[in-house]
Amino acid sequence: MKILNFGSLNIDDVYTMEHFVRPGETASSLDFAYYAGGKGLNQSIALANAGAEVYHAGAIGKDGIFLKELLQEKGVHTDFVQVSDTRTGHAIIQVEQNGQNCIILYGGANRVISLEAVKQTLSHFEKGDYLLLQNEINANPWIVEESYAMGMNLVLNPSPFDSSIATLDLQKISCFLLNEIEGEELSGEKEPGRMMAVLRERYPSAKIVLTLGKAGVIAFDGEKVCSHGIYDVPVIDTTAAGDTFTGFLLTGLMQGRPMQECLELASKASSLAIGRKGASNSIPTMQEVLEADLKPV
Repeated sequence: MKILNFGSLNIDDVYTMEHFVRPGETASSLDFAYYAGGKGLNQSIALANAGAEVYHAGAIGKDGIFLKELLQEKGVHTDFVQVSDTRTGHAIIQVEQNGQNCIILYGGANRVISLEAVKQTLSHFEKGDYLLLQNEINANPWIVEESYAMGMNLVLNPSPFDSSIATLDLQKISCFLLNEIEGEELSGEKEPGRMMAVLRERYPSAKIVLTLGKAGVIAFDGEKVCSHGIYDVPVIDTTAAGDTFTGFLLTGLMQGRPMQECLELASKASSLAIGRKGASNSIPTMQEVLEADLKPV
């Protein structure tokens, strides 16, 4: 069983700020750092660090060759990463001193993936393989239709959430990985219990995982709802915490672990990532997660 992550590859410029820049304001940063990023890249590295055999598909410009090299160094298969004439996707990230962030995205090469490239990539996979999608590339409608017809297991993390999600046939999704904002957008509900109830009724054949910030996470595994809390860790940078959670949870599910165990692994992994600066470089290994002595809140 293989997992294909058809997702974004970005170059991240990260500015440490006293506060997020307000309209009309010019503010000096306290620090600057340059990282490999993109939800797709982060999640592929998290999957690989967790022990999955992961293949990444996507597109970069000539300025982003180092992103492909980084994936290779982390053990990710990169045969399906194409080099485009368009500039690599780019993110400007402000990080406050309390660890919270805000992000501006430029899609770049992530937004020029062709149907031909989708079909060529999917031809190397088969029924039962997993396919992970986020919402930072242009080709998701094609990917959903083509991979579903093949019998692949589709996992959707609809982030960043926007109107393009409405172009996807969500009944074809096998597993939803959502935060509070995405859960509210899909369900029309604000209270987590109601969110889960509506999503279970609307997508009865799907697993649903709903992260709730300081309230932890709740999940429906196809039979029952379970939950997990958070850990007491210093918050340094939350940039890749959600992507880390996704990679470790999905790897656990692919390994046949019970949902409750997957939630614990993913929660520990994302807690470790929060305590480190940066995006992909903050993602722990499975060994670090298993050896971590974290105290629940």
